[in-house]
Amino acid sequence: MKNENENSKKGFVVSVVHRIHGELSDLIKRQILVSNFRLLKLPILVIVSAFLVTLLFSSQSKEQIKKEIKTNYWEIQSIDTVKYSRDLAREKLRDDSFRDVINNQVKNIASVGVTHIALGTPYDEEFIPYLQSWVDAARANGVGIWFRGNFSGWEEWFDYPPISQEEHKNMLVDFIKENPGLFEDGDIFTPCTECENGEIGDPRQTGDVEGYRSFLIDGYEASKVAFEEIGKGVETGYFSMNADVARLVMDQKTTEALGGIVVIDHYVKDPEKLAGDVDEISSMSGGEVVLGEFGAPIPDIHGDMSKEQQSDWVRNVLSLVSKKNSLVGVNYWVSFEGTTAIWESDGSEKPTVAILRSYYSPQIIKGKLTNDIGKPIKNALIIADSKESRSNSNGEFNILSNPSLGNIIVISPGYKKENVIFNQNLDLGEIVLKKEKEGLFFRIQVFLYMISRRLGL
Repeated sequence: MKNENENSKKGFVVSVVHRIHGELSDLIKRQILVSNFRLLKLPILVIVSAFLVTLLFSSQSKEQIKKEIKTNYWEIQSIDTVKYSRDLAREKLRDDSFRDVINNQVKNIASVGVTHIALGTPYDEEFIPYLQSWVDAARANGVGIWFRGNFSGWEEWFDYPPISQEEHKNMLVDFIKENPGLFEDGDIFTPCTECENGEIGDPRQTGDVEGYRSFLIDGYEASKVAFEEIGKGVETGYFSMNADVARLVMDQKTTEALGGIVVIDHYVKDPEKLAGDVDEISSMSGGEVVLGEFGAPIPDIHGDMSKEQQSDWVRNVLSLVSKKNSLVGVNYWVSFEGTTAIWESDGSEKPTVAILRSYYSPQIIKGKLTNDIGKPIKNALIIADSKESRSNSNGEFNILSNPSLGNIIVISPGYKKENVIFNQNLDLGEIVLKKEKEGLFFRIQVFLYMISRRLGL
């Protein structure tokens, strides 16, 4: 039975070759001199036969896209809790009922699609139980933690006496080694948040830029070693600082010494300026940028805003920064309380939460790339704003979308660049790329392919 089927297919191929030979002859005669046609007739028939045999007997692999696409738009997607995780640390330290508040807030934040939740709880021994409550809630909701606290004595929080730079470094190592249970792989740890506000002083005023750089590097290296010793894969550094301090301190050498990341706490009125500052700081530092804090309204900067105006401002910011290749993380400041809060005290969402969710939980676009003869195009580059992807051997690809995405660019060697308008349809279907140069034999293949489609092959 198998041999009969194969013979039947082969016979069908021969009959199709004869049927299209006449039309092919006309095509060739239009392309070349008639006197040369007889010389090319045999090789052309060989091409025709080979093409049809391949069409009938080849079975395309159903390879899946092996590389799983990330489901978060930025590597770090965070929301800050400092108004509760730090400011109420002493007041609620022994209030067991407050654990319900913590759990509810963390659950709300996790629902937005965060990779991390930012905790500002001090690192002092007094506050470890309170910090543990926040950590437990984060683990229960499956999100990582960005430790954005400090020792209280650095800025004299909660009436703690001031500490020196050397004391700070020693306390840092002790804190990490004595509390390994607080940390998990994938967490982020900032040894000192906005260090310029503490004992070392603001280098814009002190002029001691090199001393400031040395302090950051010492803290980074000491904490990195401590995490290695407790066997935890925690990313350390991420020293949040004022953008103007970053411009002064974070030269390329320092940025490299701190892991290649520059974190800015940045509040400006104009979304375009904020996005432009990301480019500027990345360019001058040679590093990737994280918005350690951004939000609105800060009354002295933005004036008063309605809930709708707040969400419009955040939408504009995220639309602009989503196109920045150098931006790898964002931390919205803050979740609850304060003028920039995005939840009401009763837990109800302001409109800005939906804006953040639309970026933090992005949708995935899929499509397939082929050429004019239906051949899949593999390893093509697909670009959607700041995101890039590659097509697999079947020409299939996935790539992250964002709410402000307008077009997708496809680039493959030997083909014309394709600009695909994105209309929010997540399945782009088949995208046909055109060759930059079409030789005679490729045009023959196109012709055969069109014939085969008409014949239903």
